[in-house]
Amino acid sequence: MARRRGWGGSPPGDDAEASRRIIGAAVELIGRTGAEISIADVAESLGVIRQTVYRYFPSADALMTAAAMASVDDFLDRLAAHVRGLGDPAEAMTEAVVYTLTEVRRTPHLGILLSSSYSNAHTDSLTSDEAQAFGMTMIGRFDVDWAAAGYDEAALRELVEYVLRTMQSFFLSPGDPPRNEDDLRRYLRRWMGTAIRAQALDPR
Repeated sequence: MARRRGWGGSPPGDDAEASRRIIGAAVELIGRTGAEISIADVAESLGVIRQTVYRYFPSADALMTAAAMASVDDFLDRLAAHVRGLGDPAEAMTEAVVYTLTEVRRTPHLGILLSSSYSNAHTDSLTSDEAQAFGMTMIGRFDVDWAAAGYDEAALRELVEYVLRTMQSFFLSPGDPPRNEDDLRRYLRRWMGTAIRAQALDPR
């Protein structure tokens, strides 16, 4: 194990602890600044050199993704509570998108997953394993019988990608003026909801 410097005088015991502490520092910085942070920012907060952070995270994008994913558990709990009892897949997903777009402006860590600068720097972010895991975890908490609605594993993963792309588009360009929540619900029910329900009619 490579020599570690800094760490506030208390070096981590192993690589797993080092990774957790780096992610924890990134989460704290994002929460405090409400913006993306750099490898240098995290290294400085830990009292280590940048190369130490790069050993565990090869790029700022990788660290930002890890920090964002580590920070969304509370959001997922709130989202699950918000859509509880909605068994219709289109209604559940419509409410999930409206709720997420509202919350993303109050949750810096979540916003990073959909932010323009992050997505432009990392064009595969929406189809990455981390983004897919986030989306699959999200819809897995819904009170929806996805199999009865015609969704197998492959279809669910395509649905997750579609919904992530939809949310990103609204996050990047909410409209001028932006739709209010009721108008956004009507729009999503008509277009996204129709596509979601179509899977039950033609599961191919």
